[in-house]
Amino acid sequence: MHPAGTGGGRGYEPVIGLEVHAQLASSSKMFCGCAARGGAPPNSRTCPTCLGLPGALPVVNARCVDLGVLVALALGCTVAERSVFARKHYFYPDLPKGYQITQFDAPLARDGAVSWVSDGGRRTVRVTRVHLEEDAGKSFHAGFPDSASSAYVDFNRSGVPLVEIVTGPDLSDPADAAEFVRRLRAVLVAIGASEAIMEDGGLRCDANVSLRRAGGRAPGARTEIKNLNSFRALQRALEYEIARQTAALDAGGAIQPDTLGWDEGSGRTVPMRAKEQSDDYRYFPEPDLPPLVVAAGRIERLRASLPELPEQRRERLAARYGLGADDAAALAATPRTAAYFEAAAAACGDAAAACAWMRGELARRLSEAGSTLDEAAVAPDALGRLIRMASEGAVSASAAKAILGRMVETGREPEEIAAADALLQISDAGAIDALVAATLARFPEQVRQYRQGKRVIAGFLVGQVMQASGGRANPALADRLVRARLDRADQ
Repeated sequence: MHPAGTGGGRGYEPVIGLEVHAQLASSSKMFCGCAARGGAPPNSRTCPTCLGLPGALPVVNARCVDLGVLVALALGCTVAERSVFARKHYFYPDLPKGYQITQFDAPLARDGAVSWVSDGGRRTVRVTRVHLEEDAGKSFHAGFPDSASSAYVDFNRSGVPLVEIVTGPDLSDPADAAEFVRRLRAVLVAIGASEAIMEDGGLRCDANVSLRRAGGRAPGARTEIKNLNSFRALQRALEYEIARQTAALDAGGAIQPDTLGWDEGSGRTVPMRAKEQSDDYRYFPEPDLPPLVVAAGRIERLRASLPELPEQRRERLAARYGLGADDAAALAATPRTAAYFEAAAAACGDAAAACAWMRGELARRLSEAGSTLDEAAVAPDALGRLIRMASEGAVSASAAKAILGRMVETGREPEEIAAADALLQISDAGAIDALVAATLARFPEQVRQYRQGKRVIAGFLVGQVMQASGGRANPALADRLVRARLDRADQ
């Protein structure tokens, strides 16, 4: 397989465009009142409308329209005051009406972008359109006694509301394609438009990929890889397909414009059917729905309700706290993470230390406990106080880590744990000097070696002082007092 984004290194450039489908955070379906959430027995959340029975009429879910507008605004799109629903015709057993209600030539919104900064510079991917549609049902081809001869269909998902985000052909690197979807998912979650859980089908991606000659303008025939439901699958599928197309063209073959599936087990794309074109779907306006009109005032009210977006949050954290790009991106990943960091930084007065503890020791401890920041028993101000205790010498660095472990386990305060477990650091110069004097008396040979010029032996003696204190002596102070006594003895 060839390196991502190189087109195989044989004079080809990949051209990648994505179509991302996200389930909207609505309790009911797009055009009927049936529950949109999963987890119910098969075919139990259906009605004549989502089953496409004769005489049943669709009604647009107003909340889904608002959520779709929020998505469009968050992506910088221009929202159309008038858009049109259309029928997209194709046959599949889990499509009960024989068509899908979607939007075609008059979508909800156009002309946005997703932009981010990476090691390679700023990446910008155009969003050409955002539109609303309904989901199909779900077919099952395995897992039943007669699966060899029969398939089963669950129509609970039929009619579930989706927003589709379509990009321009602006990507050439599979890793960038996966990063785009990560960034897009973060936006959808941040504005509350979708839970976007990929493993449950709440966020799915179709990837269109073709190759063109390096420096050329016209791409070749493109294939479409359907229903990729993880970042890893998206990146691997694109890497494989780019390598496959490169090998085919190098061998003098032609690329067939097929619709492909991704086989995670074999790590290969597999043909499903010939790729349909727009004409194949016989689009026409949905006769049972009037044009969707979103008034300018409604758009502005929704715009005013947008929260801080992930990229805005990243830029603010980086500028305010002097964070590097990687740290700022990690801490801005969710509103909860950013708020936790800012509260911890305020409590300790050291943003760099708060970042290091959150991304280092706290993340490690939570991972070991099988927990997350959202579930953590450690309050951000408690973490900040622990960081301050360590920086001011009240506890040693190793003791602070042990205290954090106990905080994760019990939710207790750092001061309480430090006192109860005898972890408070000894910083009294008189008490430490007494330990130093006793230690030097115990190791006269090492004192002699130091006087003869073997200065490195001081480290051993400091270690003995720390051991004698049970690890509680302030190490910097212990080091200073050991050297002071050794140097006095040398004079």
